[in-house]
Amino acid sequence: MSVDAARTGRVGPTNWWNGAHHRTALNLFMVVVLAHWAEHLTQAFQIWVLGWPVPESRGVLGLYFPWLVTSEWLHYAYALVMLVGLWLLRGGFVGRSRTWWMVAFGIQFWHHIEHLMLFVQAQTGTFFFGRSVPTSMLQLVLPRVELHLFYNTVVFLPMVIAIILHLRPNRAESALMTCNCAPRLAVAPSTP
Repeated sequence: MSVDAARTGRVGPTNWWNGAHHRTALNLFMVVVLAHWAEHLTQAFQIWVLGWPVPESRGVLGLYFPWLVTSEWLHYAYALVMLVGLWLLRGGFVGRSRTWWMVAFGIQFWHHIEHLMLFVQAQTGTFFFGRSVPTSMLQLVLPRVELHLFYNTVVFLPMVIAIILHLRPNRAESALMTCNCAPRLAVAPSTP
């Protein structure tokens, strides 16, 4: 049973991946996250090291499937997958790790809003801020490539901190954990 279920007394579908299967679900989620990161880092390498023009710097998959880079459907879907993954896996985190995981969720929620804005503009052909292409709010300050590197960094870092803390819980956190991601620490006996 997840911490959320333990608090509320309800058992839901997320208990499967926040209990005995939390580590597997978390590992699969991180494979998706890291693959996405690799695409952004490859694109940055293509631009700043190889000197490729931005429209031709499409990461690895974009070299073979160029439409992927310009597809707001794909970008929005990934932002949504990240948001849902962070939300669904939160039940396995307790204490300090939960705090950091929810920081990542909060930042991803905003990142998702920015992608939703881009998606709506692409689907309607109505562009915001007097621009001729879909533009998010923070794109008014940072170019899109740099902005998405920034977003992915500020979501990823608290996720990493959360996972490190989750795998190395203190005694109180260990007692609350419902998954088997970390070895159980013996709880010190209470004194009368």
